[in-house]
Amino acid sequence: MARAFVFPGQGSQSVGMGRALAEAFPAAREVFEEVDEALKQKLSKLMWEGPMEELTLTANAQPALMAHSIAMLRVLEKEAGVEIENAMFVAGHSLGEYSALCAAGALGLAETARLLRIRGEAMQAAVPAGEGAMAALIGVDLETAQKAIDAAPGAGVCEIANDNAPGQAVISGEKARVEAVCAGAKAFGAKLAKLLPVSAPFHSSLMAPAAEAMEKALAEAEIRAPKVPLVANVTAQETVSPEEIRDLLVRQVTGRVRWTESVAYMAEKGCEKFVEIGAGKVLAGLIKRIARDAAVVSVGEPADIDAFVKF
Repeated sequence: MARAFVFPGQGSQSVGMGRALAEAFPAAREVFEEVDEALKQKLSKLMWEGPMEELTLTANAQPALMAHSIAMLRVLEKEAGVEIENAMFVAGHSLGEYSALCAAGALGLAETARLLRIRGEAMQAAVPAGEGAMAALIGVDLETAQKAIDAAPGAGVCEIANDNAPGQAVISGEKARVEAVCAGAKAFGAKLAKLLPVSAPFHSSLMAPAAEAMEKALAEAEIRAPKVPLVANVTAQETVSPEEIRDLLVRQVTGRVRWTESVAYMAEKGCEKFVEIGAGKVLAGLIKRIARDAAVVSVGEPADIDAFVKF
């Protein structure tokens, strides 16, 4: 059966992530050591011991989640004979797109860690703390979410940032405007409208300064053709072109994460199995709502390996 490997984004981090992998498998330890060296920081210690507030900082969470995903993949390669070349696609949610590119050989591990540190710092610096916000609108489609934005009082930026699954849209922008949309969302049929615990308005036009920083950083990065096609966040289409990938990663900073369309695209192309690699099980839950006939498994810790082998 054709399968895709998918990689989680911010919000899936937790204290202790990846520790059991590092203790059990040298291949995982090597990944964490290389990331620590690339960043000149004991990121692995922060991942395993916390505090959570520091781990959740965007500049730490992004490389940490990537390191966990790649460590898990390296273990699967050694212990379960996984060969990424045999996948139909790779894809990742927001920062997970970098994990996907690293997994597919388009980016080196140290390079990926450094790019994500730059990305995290630039995204955090783009909007002063407390001035931006993101919120999830549950129970409405994209068209209705846009109507709720258009109807909300006040000026200021508010845009659809993520199309995560049917009935789940995430909005992003200036805090007062996002709060106004949430306050009026139930009138448009939203079952729930809640602010998300994030530190900046990701995937909105307010991130333009961060996009500029990433354009500069990516211009200097070595990007190779991935061993399998990447289904990109901003287009929900596949690509293996290094130059296109470079451009898409810049556009991704301010662009919408088209996750629903991305998963639907992979399923329509014949992908019947999705393997979520890394922390948490967020993507597995979304995929089950998008591609109802697909089989899904999440692999992030040693205890998950047996289920993956039987998958």
